[in-house]
Amino acid sequence: MARRKRSDSPPPWVRRFDDELIGLDPDDPEARAFAQHLDRMQRQRPGYTVEGYLDGMKDFAESANRAQGLRWWFALLMVLLLLLGAVWAVWQALLFVLTTWL
Repeated sequence: MARRKRSDSPPPWVRRFDDELIGLDPDDPEARAFAQHLDRMQRQRPGYTVEGYLDGMKDFAESANRAQGLRWWFALLMVLLLLLGAVWAVWQALLFVLTTWL
């Protein structure tokens, strides 16, 4: 068995979940994926700030990239609906500004 160097220490989130990962190899990709999942589930972020919203969008984008099949199509539909809503809101604001000025 190869010895681990000090520079090869696991990420901090692996140590944070030592109790949940008892008996699992920290170098196992499945155990690391589980620890990353626990990290995403227990992460505290500001709720009503721009940073909080952007973190939420980042999490959504990462999970949509991991999704397959019907979940991927649903994520694509959600993105398209959000973009359609943004385009509609910009169009309405532009119409309001133009009709006010003219």
